[in-house]
Amino acid sequence: MSEDEKPVFFFDIDNCLYPRSTKVQEMMAELIDKFFEDHLSLSQQDAYNLHQKYYREYGLAIEGLVRHHKVDALEYNSKVDDALPLDDVIKPDPELRRLLEDIDTTKVRLWLFTNAYKTHGTRVVKLLQIDDLFEGMTFCDYGSEKFACKPHVAMYDKAMQQAGVKFNKNCYFVDDSDINTKAAAARGWNTAHLVEHGSSEPANAGAIPQIRSLLQLRDIFPQFFKSKTAQ
Repeated sequence: MSEDEKPVFFFDIDNCLYPRSTKVQEMMAELIDKFFEDHLSLSQQDAYNLHQKYYREYGLAIEGLVRHHKVDALEYNSKVDDALPLDDVIKPDPELRRLLEDIDTTKVRLWLFTNAYKTHGTRVVKLLQIDDLFEGMTFCDYGSEKFACKPHVAMYDKAMQQAGVKFNKNCYFVDDSDINTKAAAARGWNTAHLVEHGSSEPANAGAIPQIRSLLQLRDIFPQFFKSKTAQ
């Protein structure tokens, strides 16, 4: 494979392809805390504190649960991600679809890249009615004995392998997570950090471009769009 391979544009899913205003993150946090309470026999406050600790340390609460408490990750997925009432809050987004359709796939390939399990990722993009626009999805495989998630190096390696891209310079990426975008940029990916208005995410210090909407990807990576302005 040569360095002139076709680039791949990796899109995060949650709080990226749909806005934070859907409150999916808050609903998910409640279900995660409840899972901690029920399975570890913790008080509400202790469950919250441990959830936050594992998120800070591993980037994903489930990794801490599996690593330290031998929790069945697929059971966790069924009680958390798959239990979310997504049909009530995530609707088709014609503007998002027009943006993605305006990306020139003769120049770049589109790939989903999520820390969720495949059932959740698939469900979200189907509800948004954009599932047909991506070649594939790299997800956190809860069914594996050992699994990696962003921002760990192994997860980015996995995404590149699955998407069939060899060189970091040919990887483009957008995510709403500060730590995930920093990890991608550190390895040489071309990265944009989505920071919605009102978001509590910390501002990136340095060269990582920040955008307030996915529509601004057209300004950050204009070489991949068929048209110069929104359709």
